[in-house]
Amino acid sequence: MQNQNDSEKAPKSRPGNRFLPPGKDRQSPERTTEKEERDGGNFPKFLVFLMLGLMALFVFQRFFMQDTAPEISYNQYRSMLGGSLVTEVTVKTNQDKSAILTGKLKAPARLPLANGTVTQSDRFMVRVPGFDLTQADRLTDSGVQLKVLQGTDDISSFIMLFMPWLLFGTAYFFIFRKMSLQNGGASKNIFSFGKSRAKLISEFDVQVTFKDVAGVDEAVEELKETVEFLMNPEKFQKIGGKIPKGVLLLGPPGTGKTLMAKAIAGEAKVPFFSISGADFVEMFVGVGAARVRDLFDTAKKNSPCIVFIDEIDAVGRSRGAGLGGGHDEREQTLNQLLVEMDGFTTKDNVILIAATNRPDVLDTALLRPGRFDRQVVIDKPDIRGREAILKIHTRHTPLAGDVDIAVIAKSTPGFSGADLANLVNEAVLLAARQDQQTITSDNFEQARDKVLMGPERKSMFISPDQKQLTAYHEAGHVLVSKFTPGSDPIHKVTIIPRGRSLGQTAYLPLEDRYTHNRNYLVAMITYALGGRAAEELIFKESSTGAANDIEKATEIARKMVRSWGMSEKLGPINYGDSHKEVFLGKDYSHVREYSEETALLIDIEVRKIVTECMDNARRILLSHTKTLHALAMQLVEKESLDAGDIEAIISANGAAAGAMA
Repeated sequence: MQNQNDSEKAPKSRPGNRFLPPGKDRQSPERTTEKEERDGGNFPKFLVFLMLGLMALFVFQRFFMQDTAPEISYNQYRSMLGGSLVTEVTVKTNQDKSAILTGKLKAPARLPLANGTVTQSDRFMVRVPGFDLTQADRLTDSGVQLKVLQGTDDISSFIMLFMPWLLFGTAYFFIFRKMSLQNGGASKNIFSFGKSRAKLISEFDVQVTFKDVAGVDEAVEELKETVEFLMNPEKFQKIGGKIPKGVLLLGPPGTGKTLMAKAIAGEAKVPFFSISGADFVEMFVGVGAARVRDLFDTAKKNSPCIVFIDEIDAVGRSRGAGLGGGHDEREQTLNQLLVEMDGFTTKDNVILIAATNRPDVLDTALLRPGRFDRQVVIDKPDIRGREAILKIHTRHTPLAGDVDIAVIAKSTPGFSGADLANLVNEAVLLAARQDQQTITSDNFEQARDKVLMGPERKSMFISPDQKQLTAYHEAGHVLVSKFTPGSDPIHKVTIIPRGRSLGQTAYLPLEDRYTHNRNYLVAMITYALGGRAAEELIFKESSTGAANDIEKATEIARKMVRSWGMSEKLGPINYGDSHKEVFLGKDYSHVREYSEETALLIDIEVRKIVTECMDNARRILLSHTKTLHALAMQLVEKESLDAGDIEAIISANGAAAGAMA
């Protein structure tokens, strides 16, 4: 670190090199070491000093303030007492009945000591095995002034002196400190409610850069300007540019919003404060607002820096949102956050980055220019993004020659960055379990099935009848999907229990879909009802195994009618969603904005779509009953069939894949 004089001469900022302000240390006073966090913080210093002082006082009284009278023998004491040389005696009794007598003579005398020497003194001390009322009467009758003290031993004195303080210190350490740890461990004292819980990661500890981020090229380009401002603010300030006060990262879970915020800090080489929105609000009123103030004060002292608030919807929901949105403490915290963001100046060099997957519930005051100036969408990656993400996660992984990253990316549509990381990790675990030195394509295939369909439950016992029923159900899904135009191709079908289902049929889209037309939605409903149609055709009855299929089919049909305007009778009109709740943070209403006749027509249209799809599934299976039996028998025998096996069975039974009339 530079000294103060050097830092004053150095430029305030320069691309790729950050200088600390004069006399400033980037180490936050709130940071604790790993040992302190594990032990609950250091023992209170004032208690340590107090106990040391008391111990010093005890030692001083014990060894330096004791009576310095020479100790004589009991025989010498009896002799002086018989000669009427003693004027007063102080008796100190102990718990073992022994006593120490300290006396004063009428005049100084030569006293022989126990070690054989002789001393001149008018005081003496003698130890007696016991002291009773008879001895006391004898002394008083001889004209001796008598004082009797109740003494204690050294151990008892020590315990009586230090026990209260030891108990208090123990209670403080084991109760208050443990409560502080349970309260989050970010504060050294349980009474420091108003202290921010933000974790400070210094510019030297942030190792993530934009090279570690893939699949969101547009978002990276948008945020590079923010990084450049932190590295070289004079470039913008000299022509009147202002630092963006806030950047809001929007996107589904697992798309890399937190990773993007760390990459910004890593590129700019500035400190990074990280905190969750839920860490602000407590049961005590005013704590959230105090923590917001402390967070921004600390950030300004460490500027230039980045403050990252994850899941900001926990504290930034709309105010005054009816039954579920009004919470005074949360609203006070939000108000303080708004005020602090307004308090930023161009000289603060503090950028607030927040992440959420629920932008619809945020308060509008947060989203206006001047607070969160920029909103960057980080969505699920496309096929090129997935390939780039897989290359990042496999760059330190030994891959076999048969592994093609492009093929894996193509077979994982809809996967987020977190899903792809999990896919690679599962493949590595499978290879390690089999003592392999490299990761093969078969490992990735098994890992993908595990991620898509859940882990296998081979140990689960299924009766032959249940197994046959499941086989026909899944075979119905396969055939209906195969002969329904617009349906996605089947990837794999299995009757091995996975997750919470007895069997599953997995399909993989040929391309990433961002919109769905009516034909595709009808094909999805027909595919979902194929299992129920196969059960009715073969067993002349239905089972509860199709419950989830019916739920999905009904949900798609209802959205087609109510939300997407795909009903000829009702037209392109949105009839709302009655399932929204006021507790989501908006003034959603349960009041239905259409008549009873319209509600009846909606139900009729939904039933019509589902019924037509069910009839179409039945016609397909009736036309290919032989193929249905063959598929079911192969499933019972092999338990799992991939796309090649399915195509071979369909071709062998004379069925041609095509659209039904």
